[in-house]
Amino acid sequence: MRAVRDVRSGGPEVLEAAETAEPQLTPEGVLIAVTAAGLNRADVLQRNGNYPVPPDATDIFGLEVSGTVVELGADVPEVAGLAVGDSVVALVDSGGYAERVVAPWRQVLPLPDGVDPVAAAGLPEVAATVFSNVFMAAAAREGETLLVHGGAGGIGTHAIQVARALGLTVLATVGSDEKMRVVSELGATPINYKDEDFVDRVHELTDGHGADVILDVVGAKYLDPNLRAVATNGRIVIIGMQGGIKGELNVGRLLNKRAAVIGTTLRARPADEKARIMAAVREYVWPLVASGQVRPLVARTFPLDQVREAHEYFDSGSHVGKVLLTV
Repeated sequence: MRAVRDVRSGGPEVLEAAETAEPQLTPEGVLIAVTAAGLNRADVLQRNGNYPVPPDATDIFGLEVSGTVVELGADVPEVAGLAVGDSVVALVDSGGYAERVVAPWRQVLPLPDGVDPVAAAGLPEVAATVFSNVFMAAAAREGETLLVHGGAGGIGTHAIQVARALGLTVLATVGSDEKMRVVSELGATPINYKDEDFVDRVHELTDGHGADVILDVVGAKYLDPNLRAVATNGRIVIIGMQGGIKGELNVGRLLNKRAAVIGTTLRARPADEKARIMAAVREYVWPLVASGQVRPLVARTFPLDQVREAHEYFDSGSHVGKVLLTV
């Protein structure tokens, strides 16, 4: 089969689709013929040599796919509700940039009703990331205010929609007028971080209360501003390091606000944790997708053989929504 393997570190120029062996079906695995795969920031980190592949995982890139079930492992139970020929999406440890991939059955979900099979490839990673962080780790509740950094990206656009559907007020930082328009249409109040101090704007928009939950992809650079923007008893969830890995934390302010700073990753979690997250996504998020309240936003699609161009476009930061590879 054709796939994109992690053979050397560097820019998009190191990526190439080439022939490689097909994956071996595991007893609890589901062999999927891939329709499309989603690009994620983790793929860029891995490409740059900063995000090692988990032990025993393939060196093929890609954390999420859509596709068709080809074969079920011998230990996949009937309760999984999976059959050969089913249209599905899957969260995988790696292996998505390929014509076929094996996914643990607990991380495979049915294609949501009414969703395009290609666009669906952009759902598993963002849905698992957003729900596990905003609603499981940070325990966001109806009536609270969520601040999303990077509001126009794949995670940001999904977080806005899910949070709005579940009764939260959403603020989102973006870097252009076009992105402001997009997040506004999704139901968030946009803040252009290039023109405004987002801390001041958050307090203005919340009458001084602050954001109850902050979903942050920036990291160290935003550590202190986030702590100033968060509400008393608020929760800051850091899921990215685009703004560095080391920052200074004002512990006094943290204590006075009785706030929490939470750091998480998804890929490195044990299989049973991923299974619980995907079960929650199926229970709480999939109905919102099927009803049209939450929809996958696709910026562009590229054929697998144009993986370099896809990463160049992703690295440019100009995309709104997900970037996908079609197989």
